[in-house]
Parts: sequence; structure tokens; C-alpha cells
Amino acid sequence: MEVEIFLGQSVKCPKYKSLCNANHHWGVSMKIFIIEDEPAIREELVQLLQKYSYQCDSSDDFHHIVQAALSSGANLILLDINLPYQDGFQVCREIRQKSNLPIIVLTSRNSDFDELMSLNIGADDYIAKPYNAQILLARIQKLLARTYEVQDNIVLTHKGLTLNLLKAEISYQGNKKALTKNELGILRLLMVNKGNIIPRDAIIDELWQSEQFIDENTLNVNIVRLRKALTEIGLPDYLETKRGLGYCV
Repeated sequence: MEVEIFLGQSVKCPKYKSLCNANHHWGVSMKIFIIEDEPAIREELVQLLQKYSYQCDSSDDFHHIVQAALSSGANLILLDINLPYQDGFQVCREIRQKSNLPIIVLTSRNSDFDELMSLNIGADDYIAKPYNAQILLARIQKLLARTYEVQDNIVLTHKGLTLNLLKAEISYQGNKKALTKNELGILRLLMVNKGNIIPRDAIIDELWQSEQFIDENTLNVNIVRLRKALTEIGLPDYLETKRGLGYCV
């Protein structure tokens, strides 16, 4: 990425850690267990997911499919409803009784009742077949990020400042301040990339990917508010502006 600086010069910005690439953020490939009794569909899903660097696992033993899924080491389960021996509702219910593994129901049964039933018994998302591959991938990525990234990084610390992501709260020397969703997203990105300059357009792109839709003017307002919040807890100079480049902490 290039940004304009004085006299029309341009420089390469350092690479920064994105908060939205769920499959690579942890440095390992995430595993998805596929519960699907149609071999052609199962293979289609495997090829799609492997293309995007996911590990895949599945089983033909539907008598013991719950045990197979839970012992696979998977990070997420794709679950069909129409299965032999027991339907996907029962499988979902049994998995949820034993584990908090994220579950996406992927099925040709597309009635409102089936969707509501799936969500009520513990599924995290519901996608009807025929599915759009890019939408499926986006839903998987978003669910993985929500499930694992926040759990692994609940609290960030840097230069004495503590950012609690679950509470959306900053604290310094006993002083605390709540942040808005956008303020939280901006500070989180800067703290994950502490010491690096993050361009304005990179911050905007990151928040758009997280469904926090902001533009240049909104970013300006949120930077001012974030600085005010930091000042109120005793850190007026924590967030630095690198003129023509971006921001850093």
C-alpha cells in the first residue's frame, strides 16, 4: 500500500496485522468438520475450503458422528439437517450439550421453521443450499473471528494502557473510560500493531470489513473522541499522529 506524503512523494507503508483474516491470524490453519451425507457435496465443500487454506475433516460413520466431530480437533462444524439415523437437529443438540464449538447449519431445508429451530437448539448460523461460495466463506471467517480471536485477545496492554475488548473499556493507573464501537476498533487495531504507523485508509478498510462503516469525516470525529477519552484517564499523548502517514501508539 502506498500513501502520499509531502511534495507528492510516496512511501511504502509497513505491513500491519489485520483483525479480520480469521484463518491466518493465529498462524495456523483452522480446521472445519463437515457433517454431510452426500459424498459429492461433501467433496465440493472440502475442495472449496482447502482452496482457502482451511483443513477439513469428515466421517461416514453417522452412528457416531457427534463423537467423531468432537474428537476431530475442529474449530468449526458445518452441519446438514438431512442425515441418516438421526437428523441434524439432534446432532446439533448433542454437540451443544458437550461443546461450545461454533456450528453453521448448511442445508437444503430452507423454511423459516428449520432456521428458527436450528438457531434455538444452538447453531450459530444458518445457510440454505444451494449456497453462494463467497457468502459461505465470509460467514465462516466472521464466525471464527468472533469465536476465537476475541477469546485469545480479551485484554491488550501497551505503555501502561489496558484495553478490555469484552467491556469496551480502557484503563490507566486506576482510571477507566468506556469506548464506543468505532473507538474500540481503532484503538484495537493500533495496539495490535503497536510501534507501527497505520495509514488512515487502512483503518477505514479494517473497520468496513468488521461492518463498522465509517468514512474520512467519521474517522476524524472518532480520532478526536478517542484522544479525549485517553486524555481523561491520563494519557493525552498516547495516540500519535504521523503527518501525511497515519497514526501509531
